[in-house]
Amino acid sequence: MAKDMTLLWGSGSPPCWRVMIALEEKQLQGYNQKLLSFEKGEHKSKEVLEINPRGQLPAFKHGDNILNESYAACIYLESQFKSQGLPLISECPAEQALMYQRMFEALTLIDKLSNVIYYNYRVPEGERHDSAIKRNKENLLTEIKLWEGYMQKMPAGSYLAGKAFSLADVIVFPVIAYAFRFGLSKQRYPKLGAYYGLAKDRPSVKATWPPHWLENPQGGDTLKDL
Repeated sequence: MAKDMTLLWGSGSPPCWRVMIALEEKQLQGYNQKLLSFEKGEHKSKEVLEINPRGQLPAFKHGDNILNESYAACIYLESQFKSQGLPLISECPAEQALMYQRMFEALTLIDKLSNVIYYNYRVPEGERHDSAIKRNKENLLTEIKLWEGYMQKMPAGSYLAGKAFSLADVIVFPVIAYAFRFGLSKQRYPKLGAYYGLAKDRPSVKATWPPHWLENPQGGDTLKDL
């Protein structure tokens, strides 16, 4: 099964990371994989373009089936290997509803987080404005407070959609980890910090921890004042 799979990925990329976590949770180790460098432009290589014509990572293939959107790949893996490894979709309607809600709601979190972290990268120096930077941070602050509030309503020791690790965690944890990597305060957001610590200890997360994060545990400080 896993030998029929190929994953081209980049270190620290939440979309790549979530596919890798899903593969681990579904006990699909042993797939063909290749770590590529964003800095060297390897995500635009012919090797990637043959699988993902957008020139983006991940580039994922199972047999003749190609799934380059990380949400799609994770849902596909759970669907095709439902009885293998950890079930990532609860049979409980309430937990399933919350799981899907958090999964897709995370798209807003990702967008607001990216607007802050990558502002200088995306906007030419001459077009940058302090008002835009302030607005982006305010929007992200509102979003982070929302997620902190979500976790406050969950029982202690819960994952995003309940006591069991689910597809919501596969999808969203890399984004939360990314925020803490860039300086989000665990003291200021203790419920998100507790969730981060809980999920970080899972074998699937440890096995797929971004290599360059291991080499350089000290992340950025872009979000330290948020």
